[in-house]
Amino acid sequence: MKALVKTGPRPGLELTDVPMPTVGPGDVLVRVAATGLCGTDLHIEAWDGWAQRSVRAPLVVGHEFCGEVVEVGASVTDVEVGDFVSGEGHLVCGRCRNCRAGRRHLCRNTIGIGVQRDGAFAEYVAIPSGNAWVHEQPTPVDVAAIFDPFGNAVHTALAFPGLGEDVLITGAGPIGILAAMVVRHAGARHVAVADLNDERLALAERVGVNTVINVGRTTVAESQQALGMKEGFDIGLEMSGSPVALREMISNMAHGGRIAMLGLPTEEISVDFSTVVLNMLTIKGIYGREMFETWYAMSVLLSSGLDISPVITHRFSHTDHAEAFATARSGHCGKVIMYWND
Repeated sequence: MKALVKTGPRPGLELTDVPMPTVGPGDVLVRVAATGLCGTDLHIEAWDGWAQRSVRAPLVVGHEFCGEVVEVGASVTDVEVGDFVSGEGHLVCGRCRNCRAGRRHLCRNTIGIGVQRDGAFAEYVAIPSGNAWVHEQPTPVDVAAIFDPFGNAVHTALAFPGLGEDVLITGAGPIGILAAMVVRHAGARHVAVADLNDERLALAERVGVNTVINVGRTTVAESQQALGMKEGFDIGLEMSGSPVALREMISNMAHGGRIAMLGLPTEEISVDFSTVVLNMLTIKGIYGREMFETWYAMSVLLSSGLDISPVITHRFSHTDHAEAFATARSGHCGKVIMYWND
């Protein structure tokens, strides 16, 4: 089969022939329909310091995907041939304390598809049946392909009850915009998205965000005044990993405010913890998705009318992978999709 492979310890990826995946007794084989490009894939393609520490080549990359089940292992009873599925990209051990307590998203032995084992930028991928999310309701292929990052957004956006609250989101990448769509759908009052990228802020406006802030021109405090707010934001969703963004968020929270932090910093962040303590702020780290409560929430949000397709701005054949990666890396886009069959 064809697959996009990190063939060696150097920048770049190669579309090449690789053996079909082996299907174990508890696995399902998925014929991949579409995949989403993630920041993780960009790191691996560039072969930066993180990739050099985390990835061993050769490796089939990619972890955001959907497709049709074409084969099931001998012991699989919960997934059938013909099912249309998205894949949960985190494989957990099932044996550690958190797994046994039902907190699989906290598994200390998590393995990532497309990072520590062969992934989904391929014509076929094999995964444990428990990692296949079967779409019971009709779901567009593009949307199903990005259930993984949509799950990150939902996990972050629903970390704290948002009904009637004022929410600040720092980082207008695809996941930040998805989170903004979720909190608006969940009944937040004001949703403000802050970034430096005017194109992505414009995309946030097109999907219904009522306040966008280019922090190169306007401060968050000034935006609060324009909204008629007096006491700060109730909830903060930090999606950028930027030290400046986190500090700006902390200084603009209401007393008792709650911050969910998904953005992964690339450097240590200096924080004024006197403000955190005296204002009794909560900062909660978020990683991945709750397995599988977040997946249920995603399906319910879609069935209740939330349309996340506008966040997808570019679509490519897998044969045009170089252009797809260049587009995703440029920042002049929302979510980028690659198709693997007709």
